[in-house]
Amino acid sequence: MSLIYLDFNRTTPVAPSVIESMQSFWSTHFMLPSQSHVHASAVSEAIETAREGVSMLLGCDPFEVVFTSGGTEANNLGVLGAAMLCHAGGEPHELVPSYPCNRDVPPPHALVAEIEDDAVICAAKHLQHLGWKVDFVPCDSQGVVSVEDFESRFELTTRLVCLQLANPILGTIQPIRELADRCHNHGIRVHCDATAAVGRLPMDVNQLRVDTLALSAHKFYGPKGCGALFVRRGLDLHPISYGESREMGLRAGSENVPGIVGLGAAASLTARCVDEAQATLEELCDRLVTGLRSTLDGQITVLSENANRLPNTVTVEMGCEARRIQKAARQLVVARAMSESPPDEFTRVLRSIGRTDRQIGRTLRFSVGWTTSREQIDRAVDLIAEACECASP
Repeated sequence: MSLIYLDFNRTTPVAPSVIESMQSFWSTHFMLPSQSHVHASAVSEAIETAREGVSMLLGCDPFEVVFTSGGTEANNLGVLGAAMLCHAGGEPHELVPSYPCNRDVPPPHALVAEIEDDAVICAAKHLQHLGWKVDFVPCDSQGVVSVEDFESRFELTTRLVCLQLANPILGTIQPIRELADRCHNHGIRVHCDATAAVGRLPMDVNQLRVDTLALSAHKFYGPKGCGALFVRRGLDLHPISYGESREMGLRAGSENVPGIVGLGAAASLTARCVDEAQATLEELCDRLVTGLRSTLDGQITVLSENANRLPNTVTVEMGCEARRIQKAARQLVVARAMSESPPDEFTRVLRSIGRTDRQIGRTLRFSVGWTTSREQIDRAVDLIAEACECASP
């Protein structure tokens, strides 16, 4: 019984060419770039080649790319690293004190979209523990934030805004460029989590105009355990980990050389293929929705259907419980809510657009990828139809 994998927003398989690029760095070229040997020089060159691959994907300079252990660390560095270098009063290079309330200046202020990734939400809550004022900005019923709503919340002490490029649960694409323009008009930094968008949309940080941008290799056919943060030229960040300094002084510890090489290879592959892949991904999603509506007599609701969405993502409320569909269609891998209390990210995002817990319990997210075929989509529709027949509403 072959697996039908439709959860590419969660993680992707490593591309064969990426695996091949990493092989020699597990054994032959096992040294670290800081070692004083000719073989270490070869490792250092491979890391810089990977940096160039990521810069080509993002449309930036190689020295604006900082390698991390993944999207979570990249988001934490983008949020906390910026926050440690700015506050509402004094010089911009002065560190944020642990208790700003003890000073004669108001606390610095941050705005964070309510539907951000857990890594960004948790980093923002940590800022609150440090004394920052943090407002979480809601989205509309389609899962899209309002630039006007964000701007109406700007204060004289606002120093940081966080908005993802695309939401991985709903697929909704956010108006990051317009918001970044308005933020910069007020001297506010903008951090963007792009982990859900890389590999699905073309990237150009100069068009987006963000200050920092996070990505994760395993979201676009690279290895787990490696990511990167784009840091715009001239922007200061403070490290959030301490030890032997690496990556332009922004992170500590030995480099994950095979992971970095794999990330670079995946970035180069994605840069070449993403434009062509978009139309195919969109066609597969349309085929899935058409098939479900036809087979299930229209008894489904496509969430955020009228919003601009990622070409590979469809989130659907079914006519019966999602967990029962998953149980009946065991060869089908899709995403659903797993926890109501405390809410997981799936539940939290759907609640933010006004879905009830009963509706959330009936919702599945389908995300297709480069290896998804039309035959797999058709088989998935059949499996879901059979599962819905067996499951009571």
